[in-house]
Amino acid sequence: MNFEQARFNMIEQQIRPWNVLDSAVLDTLSVVRREDFVPAAHKSLAFADMELPLRAGGEAGQCMLAPKVEARMLQDLAVQKHEKVLEIGAGAGYMAALLAQRAQRVISLEIDPALATLARTHLQKAGISNVEVRQADGAKGAPVEGPFDVIVLSGSVAEVPHQLLEQLKTGGRLMAIVGEAPVMRATLIRRTSAVEYLTSQGWDTVAPRLLGFPEHSRFNF
Repeated sequence: MNFEQARFNMIEQQIRPWNVLDSAVLDTLSVVRREDFVPAAHKSLAFADMELPLRAGGEAGQCMLAPKVEARMLQDLAVQKHEKVLEIGAGAGYMAALLAQRAQRVISLEIDPALATLARTHLQKAGISNVEVRQADGAKGAPVEGPFDVIVLSGSVAEVPHQLLEQLKTGGRLMAIVGEAPVMRATLIRRTSAVEYLTSQGWDTVAPRLLGFPEHSRFNF
């Protein structure tokens, strides 16, 4: 398989048509080798427009998001070189690798110990040194390390916990996929002051749930 051609096709046929036009983001996607982060069994699908499971029979959330979703989230966050980033849901480490190209430092939390180890291994092999992967419950964030310029949830949640919003700097941004299938909203939340937040929902998608986050209460009558 010609990985360079496949990467080019992914960018030109999937990602650009999804309104990802930021040249810095597209350059990042060209540099980070997605094929080095996918499970060996799915390497031929590394650039396909689909989610990829990270473990056989894995639970919800244990997958790589579709490339265009990761790219659109990266574009919306507009990460800068001086910024500190918190990622929730390291998975195989690919999104952390993308963020690392744009940020000063990335802390990536993964609730699954095996995936945390996998992400560390992938990032080390890729020579990426400004990411720290921790095995931890991402729903709680990393308050001791905060506040953060950017927080990104690499999966969907029913709602964003206020505990995570409190870990944003003023001027910081949080990106999450919020809601219930079949329609979820890509949600960008900016902290505008100590007590105020501005929310925008720019596009629809569907993504597997992140583990450890609460669901809405359901009442039966």
